[in-house]
Amino acid sequence: MADRSISKQTLIDWLGDGAELAVLDIRPAEAVGYASPLFATNLPADRLDAELDRFVPRRVVRTVLVDDGTGAAQAAVTRLTTAGWTNIHALEGGIPAWIEGGVETLPTFDIAGVPFVTKVRDEKGTPVVSATELQALRDKGEDVIVLDSRTLPEYSKEHVPGAVSVPGAELLLRFKDLVPSPTTKVLVSCAGLPRAILGAQTLIDAGVPNFVAYLDDGTKGWTNAGLTLETGRTAAYGEASDDAKRFAADHIETLSKDDSLTFIDRATADSWVGNTNRTTYFLDVRTPEEFAAEHLPRSISSEGGQLLGVAYRTIAVRGSRVILVDDLLGVRAKTVAHWLRRRGYEIAILLHDFADVRLSAVA
Repeated sequence: MADRSISKQTLIDWLGDGAELAVLDIRPAEAVGYASPLFATNLPADRLDAELDRFVPRRVVRTVLVDDGTGAAQAAVTRLTTAGWTNIHALEGGIPAWIEGGVETLPTFDIAGVPFVTKVRDEKGTPVVSATELQALRDKGEDVIVLDSRTLPEYSKEHVPGAVSVPGAELLLRFKDLVPSPTTKVLVSCAGLPRAILGAQTLIDAGVPNFVAYLDDGTKGWTNAGLTLETGRTAAYGEASDDAKRFAADHIETLSKDDSLTFIDRATADSWVGNTNRTTYFLDVRTPEEFAAEHLPRSISSEGGQLLGVAYRTIAVRGSRVILVDDLLGVRAKTVAHWLRRRGYEIAILLHDFADVRLSAVA
């Protein structure tokens, strides 16, 4: 079998040519941490054979596997070529070769989350409150609520005491139930910056009446201030009330008024997903529980809040189309589309009348 390894320069060229390309960091998740130096999708080698089809739906797409320099990528390429992957390659030397000499001038697979959101923050002037300022507000008895925009498992592991779990794409949909008073100060938190800034700016751009800010450095900032985090599922969002749905329906129009969103029907979605010449991701942005109860065939559960901050963890093919599936309200899909389009993704939205949500609820 011919050698399927490529040089660092070849990958640099491929990252800049605009054609479809998948880059997967196959090191263990604990070695990769929050993000690969390439900001590539992390799919550990022990899951690669079973799950690669999910991340790279078309086996003809140029796919590059990147390891820790031990040769695991080349071994995987040999196996996967035999299994039908016709355009799969290993990066020579893996991550050690990629980062040699520094990464400051190197391209990345995706836009790094922190630079993107800090640019949003700087352009928009997103308000910020520090951990010590939050503690002072609480000590004075101020009406303030902390909304944790991470996933429920992340929240349950540790969070700012008293915070309520509301993943980023759910913030606007659940807002009215959790924050009934327009005078309540609202702070959006995460583990650091990206999801908190985007969550806070989403609410601000949607025109909610409250003062909204992000909690500086989230849980990290809280512990750095010498304060103790809370654990467990202490407070989480519930099913959205009719009032909350009406509020969200009104305010999502404010958020997305300049977005020129593309809406497609079921037949178009099926055609795109079945197209052998173009990669399409069919992502259901509702909660994992809603997806488990009912979902469209061939769709993948991809919680919207995660797509906001770390899209590369799901969308492994650069240059692909992305269909966002939501209920008829469309609040979560429109929220995700609002930010992903600014990051260069080609987005379409499919709204479906799932049994648990009816458009008449906001009539």
